[in-house]
Amino acid sequence: MSAHAEQRGEEILGVLDTAFGQLLAADPAAFRVKFRKMAGSAFAFYRGTACLFYHDLAAEQSGGPFLDERTLRVWIHGDLHAENFGTYMDSNGRLVFNVNDFDEAYVGPYTWDLKRFAASVALIGYTKALSDGMISDLVRTYATAYRERIHALAVGAREEDVPPFTLDTATGPLLTALRDARSRTRFALLDGMSEIRDYERRFTPGGGAIALDASVRDKVLAAFDAYLETLPPSSLARPDTYRVKDVVGRRGIGIGSAGLPSYNLLLEGNSDALENDVVIYIKQAQTPAASRHIVEERVRSYFLHEGHRTVISQRALQAHADQWLGWTELDGAGQLVAEVSPYAVDLDWSDIDDPAEIAHVVADLGRATATMHAAADDSSGHSLVPFSTEEAIDAAITPDEAGFADMLVDFAHTYGARARADHQTFVDLFRNGRIPGL
Repeated sequence: MSAHAEQRGEEILGVLDTAFGQLLAADPAAFRVKFRKMAGSAFAFYRGTACLFYHDLAAEQSGGPFLDERTLRVWIHGDLHAENFGTYMDSNGRLVFNVNDFDEAYVGPYTWDLKRFAASVALIGYTKALSDGMISDLVRTYATAYRERIHALAVGAREEDVPPFTLDTATGPLLTALRDARSRTRFALLDGMSEIRDYERRFTPGGGAIALDASVRDKVLAAFDAYLETLPPSSLARPDTYRVKDVVGRRGIGIGSAGLPSYNLLLEGNSDALENDVVIYIKQAQTPAASRHIVEERVRSYFLHEGHRTVISQRALQAHADQWLGWTELDGAGQLVAEVSPYAVDLDWSDIDDPAEIAHVVADLGRATATMHAAADDSSGHSLVPFSTEEAIDAAITPDEAGFADMLVDFAHTYGARARADHQTFVDLFRNGRIPGL
């Protein structure tokens, strides 16, 4: 390892320790799985290191190109890479393709979302052997689509003029994902997680489910009761829907959830029929990476805890969010509560190889990003961002639209190259036993 790589390696170790040190110490086995997944590719490493990304961008927390007093503090997704898009069923029963996974959502510069996405395009393009020029074109396509949608929303476009991506409006791989989601059923989800015993549905033992002792079960049920108080009245239409049939523990071992304890609860559903039962999860919420570099007390004090922060952020950024979305506390830690949905399908990049098709998808994701940013402002009912986000962002970009795209292109190439080098450094650190606690 070169002297530069060694120095960067120490920097990476320090950032990882700050972000994951306590969780790693509590569950090193989960982090061995997480880190092996991250070692698999530069993109997987990038997905798992939002903490490193914001460490590198921290200097921009107080200003930078295309940022002003307002656009420095808007609701942001916090981990907007190319694989954090997919389908969900909204509270109106409509299948929508949009941004998902709001665990890292916070308030910060809107350009942080755009830069994180742009660098992910560079990494995906590199793995698909696209030239630097083609990658530049893709990032420009994203920037242009984002800018056009933001401007349309800023001047008062109606939903019918800029509709969400649904079965009626989506095309290409987005429509494929929506059709896949529509073909899935709640019964199939339940069949894979549970069984009928003594005329009642229960979770199937094994398969990652952890049986709980009576004391833990009681704590989880108490947390569930507190969660119900955080739901909007429209979600509480039928009391029987919230009867708990069974509870099991689970432990996250994915790239984003390693070491975070979680629980699945089986609920009655909206009728006595066993195929209408609902599974929700209670998961300990994490500290968002961006929050370590946004130090204003007015932002930090707005949230009761990380579970509350995740839910409020998602409700702000996602129109018609999951009706089961809420928060609670367990053992003093903030928890996120949401449905284990049968209708969640992530965008699959493995078969998107044609440059024209990639450009089409990237443009759609630019529009989705703009719609997400525009949803979270004074009209969303949250006082933390008390102005029109789309108008503020539009005003920040308008003086230099060409420079806006150039900025994202330059960042995509620069940070994409850094992420590839950091990935190799990380692999060397990991395989040589340099990560403390593993």
